[in-house]
Amino acid sequence: MGFKRRKKSGRQRGSQTHGRGAKERTRGSGNRGGKGLAGTGKRGDQKKTFFINLLKGNHYFGKDRTLRRGATTPKLEVINLNDLSRLYVGQKEVKLNGYKILGDGELTIKTTIYADKASSSALAKIEKAGSKLILKNAQTTDAVVKK
Repeated sequence: MGFKRRKKSGRQRGSQTHGRGAKERTRGSGNRGGKGLAGTGKRGDQKKTFFINLLKGNHYFGKDRTLRRGATTPKLEVINLNDLSRLYVGQKEVKLNGYKILGDGELTIKTTIYADKASSSALAKIEKAGSKLILKNAQTTDAVVKK
């Protein structure tokens, strides 16, 4: 006939070391794993919850776009020709740094437009309206523009 064995954790109650040997082993900094942010890598399990709570989410571990190599193309805002006609009435120069001009609508103003990119339909409509388009690096998505 078998007997019921007591749990080990129950037998540790009241002991100073709780089964870890000498109490000096667990009281010093040698058992802690380092100071400060030591051991906080992907496998530094003892401090993962600290970083998750500190950064309000798990943004510390893993790959991020900022860490990847290579040049990234900047995202350009888009603006249509009908918006240009509405927003820039009476201006001789319109500087749209960080914008790509799309050909939706008609251009009703005569102006000089500075932009990063433009579609070929927008280029045709701008020339038809008698305006001038000067592109940064002289590129369009569909055709090369002459300055």
